[in-house]
Amino acid sequence: MILPVYTYGNAVLRKESEEITADYPDLRTLVDNMYETMYHADGVGLAAPQIGLDIRLLVIDLAPYKEEDPELGNFKVTMVNPQMLEMSEETVMGEEGCLSLPGIHESVPRAKRIKITYRDVDFNEHTEVFEDYKARVVQHEYDHLEGKVFTDRINPLRRQLLKGKLTNIMKGKVHADYKIK
Repeated sequence: MILPVYTYGNAVLRKESEEITADYPDLRTLVDNMYETMYHADGVGLAAPQIGLDIRLLVIDLAPYKEEDPELGNFKVTMVNPQMLEMSEETVMGEEGCLSLPGIHESVPRAKRIKITYRDVDFNEHTEVFEDYKARVVQHEYDHLEGKVFTDRINPLRRQLLKGKLTNIMKGKVHADYKIK
């Protein structure tokens, strides 16, 4: 089922998300719905707060990049209760957009390398290291679980220049090719 994507200004995007347990109701259905919603919106990542749930759950599928980089094309992950363990001091700038901030794209600094622990949908524990673009996307979605959006990480002057666009999103004066709330 395709769910509405909550946009900038919705309180759930600013809440720190709560961990869930293995008996969370209909977790597999929720994960399937998140992937379907993300694919419908042409996204590569989606966190639960973006569909109105303040739980520590995110999905990522970088298949759209398979022609550019086969390694990215094979990267599909569901993370339940992720916790960041390490972030490299070395950062890299890269263009980001967000389904919750339609029409806004900015260059964002991110750690080049991260180490994260999480559970999969079966609640098996994983600890992994990601670099470069994988690390960027994981950090972007992880931020949603911490109550942050990518514009929080950009230069304050750039953020000020976006104020009008952000205000319009908050007022619902924005167009998206997917269901928004």
